Amino acid sequence: MNGWKGSEKPQEVSTLSEEKLTQDPTAEEEQTETTDQQKSADVNWEQEAAHWKAQAEDHQSRMLRAMADMENLRRRVRKEQEDLSKYASQKLVEELLPILDNFERALAADKESMTLESLLTGVNMVYRQMVQVFDKEGLVAIAAKGQPFDPHVHQAVMQTQDPEFESGVVVEELQKGYMFKDRVVRPAMVKVNE
Repeated sequence: MNGWKGSEKPQEVSTLSEEKLTQDPTAEEEQTETTDQQKSADVNWEQEAAHWKAQAEDHQSRMLRAMADMENLRRRVRKEQEDLSKYASQKLVEELLPILDNFERALAADKESMTLESLLTGVNMVYRQMVQVFDKEGLVAIAAKGQPFDPHVHQAVMQTQDPEFESGVVVEELQKGYMFKDRVVRPAMVKVNE
């Protein structure tokens, strides 16, 4: 034999293998691979597959619920928009009802006791009430007479020569024009100086 004692030989071998491992990186990789192989042999693939299948089913269920919620939201928003457009003028109608009531009272009044003055007073009151409602909603009359002609808000239907006004200025308003907030509802029909 070589003369080694039983305890010395294994120490040298382990020292040599440690040196070899530190010097040879592929040996370390091989050892890691064998450890991974041992771990993978310990894994129960059926349990792992069942786990991932359950997780996939959970995600699919959540996705389907989210899609259903989104569709319900779309339907609700569409219904609210339809209702909004259907009943958009309800507030204005409610504000015009007292004016209608006043017209009905005037028509139902005793014709023999009514004077022209009382009739004009009643019509004037109803007119002011209607103007207040329109003002409140944002309807305003377009200024025309004495203003420079603006094709965006004025509609010229006649031309005239008037020395009191400059050229291109509105001389007369034939029909009032109105703007609703920032939109022209009806342009003012005007006579313009040449």
